[in-house]
Amino acid sequence: NERERAQQKELEQARQIEKAYEKLKATQAQLIHAEKMASLGELTAGIAHEIKNPLNFVNNFSEVSIEMIDEAVDELAKVKTQHADSQKEAIRETEVILKDIKSNLARIHEHGSRADGIVKSMLLHSRGGDGKMEPTDLNALIKEYVILSFHGMRAGKNPINVDIKMDLDDSVGDVPLVAEDFSRVILNLCNNAFDAMRDKLATTLPGVKSYPQSPNYKPTLSVRTKKASDGITIEIEDNGPGIREEIKDKILQPFFTTKKGTEGTGLGLSITNDIVKAHGGELSVGSAARQGAVFTIALPNPQDK
Repeated sequence: NERERAQQKELEQARQIEKAYEKLKATQAQLIHAEKMASLGELTAGIAHEIKNPLNFVNNFSEVSIEMIDEAVDELAKVKTQHADSQKEAIRETEVILKDIKSNLARIHEHGSRADGIVKSMLLHSRGGDGKMEPTDLNALIKEYVILSFHGMRAGKNPINVDIKMDLDDSVGDVPLVAEDFSRVILNLCNNAFDAMRDKLATTLPGVKSYPQSPNYKPTLSVRTKKASDGITIEIEDNGPGIREEIKDKILQPFFTTKKGTEGTGLGLSITNDIVKAHGGELSVGSAARQGAVFTIALPNPQDK
């Protein structure tokens, strides 16, 4: 009868709704898993990327020190066969070499400790431990990580020659920062600038793989800090190809990337933006005077916090 048919129909609809709900739950679980894997991948890539710089130093200084020990052994071998004056010269030479090796080992220890610090801070980050803001010499941090990013680029594939110009306002002083997080901001913005300028060099010099300096185009990175009554600004400017107007409002969004294939996750600038916001600041992007891009970080004055 009519009533039974209506009940049957309702039952069928209920089954369809339940099936759709189960499917939705399964899809949601897959999405959560995919998101976790993406975060894990980003964390792993972050550790690998940031630890590569100090490890390059450790490896290079170790190799040089091994060669220097061989030189010292050669100098000592001369002592056995030479007369007094030559022996003194060989001993002096050996002392100089050993002093240099000692200096190299100090640098190896310094960069090994940095690598250890990066791992610790990244693990803290992955465990959800919130870093404590501490007064930090902002100019010193910027200088250190701009140079670190430059050395990382020079040690990586397709290094390019870049002029680095720093104009840091001495009155900036100490600023409350989570140093291990804010250092990532500087690294990310500098790495992006180097990538952009490399792209511009590739179009300036088509078919060239070693990216020599072009007489018509000189890659330049300008880094500025300025303290004013309304806050502190940091500007990181390149003279690369610039950012197209239509994507300016998209580049800070997660997973948006202009890099080809698997070169970029589209998370670098998004994470950078999140870190700046966590410091009570704002990140904005604009066009530089010399056709490139300029990223501006506006931070509140320490006393306003």
